[in-house]
Amino acid sequence: MGAQIHIIHENSEWTEHLIKRLEEQGLPYEDWFINEGFVDLASVPPEGIFYSRMSASSHTRGHAHAPELAGALFAWLEHHGRRVINGSAALRLELSKVNQYVQLEKAGIRTPRTIAASGRQQIVEAALTLGSASFITKHNRAGKGLGVRLFHSVPALEQYVDSPEFEPSIDGITLVQEYIKAPEPFITRCEFVGGKFLYAVQVDTSDGFELCPADACQIEEQTCAIAAPGPKFKIRENFSHPIIKKYEAFLQANQIEVAGIEFIENVDGLLYTYDVNTNTNYNPAAEAETGTHGMAEVAAFLGRELEQLSVSNPSGDFVNS
Repeated sequence: MGAQIHIIHENSEWTEHLIKRLEEQGLPYEDWFINEGFVDLASVPPEGIFYSRMSASSHTRGHAHAPELAGALFAWLEHHGRRVINGSAALRLELSKVNQYVQLEKAGIRTPRTIAASGRQQIVEAALTLGSASFITKHNRAGKGLGVRLFHSVPALEQYVDSPEFEPSIDGITLVQEYIKAPEPFITRCEFVGGKFLYAVQVDTSDGFELCPADACQIEEQTCAIAAPGPKFKIRENFSHPIIKKYEAFLQANQIEVAGIEFIENVDGLLYTYDVNTNTNYNPAAEAETGTHGMAEVAAFLGRELEQLSVSNPSGDFVNS
């Protein structure tokens, strides 16, 4: 069998849209579902390109160690010189918001002031150190906005961490972060394919912080009688901002080629970037309004990369790095 596009993931619901687009474009692919498995380091990987859709929220689907398995897989693939899109470097950022913020700041991109804490009492002490009237907690390794809570006082946080409701991060690290108050309840998510800006989508945050755009994440919203009026996701047509060039440089520096990056603007117009999602999803309802389709663009990008691989190595033989 010739070279193929290998899709590495642990959630079929977030992959079916991509597979549909690959089939529409007549592109050869293989589905690698890797909740469990093994990597024979003495073996040679198959031909083709490899696209990671590994998610930081895998543990919420019972796949707690899928990212670690993906890390082993990427190390093996990269050792053999395979073309891995969103490989080891991207995975490190996907699994740690601390790593995200450090790299964003290194790229000259403003992030909210954040303190990383391990231990319930240390979380409270972090809030005291932060000194903000309002602040949020979030998991260092999360996804979909899960685990994000807003507090308006340290005693309220203390009551939470001492209660049965306290939800620890899967990696044991909780972030205490200054709360950025926006003049209107929305954030902006910028989508990138092939390291280049595709579009920006406005996300209504009236109902909370769980901001996954995928169909599977919208069920509760669609069935809730008190859901906010109007669409939760809306593409910002003709969006232009100097931050885009900084985001593209950041992605290139961190070997990330497909991603969604989220920012919020405060009442003074200052822009804060707070999340990089290397397993980005797209909202079909929002895309239908403009005729732009993220997964179709991803499929086309993967097709171009597969074609480039064939052009650069027509024999189909791989040369190890």
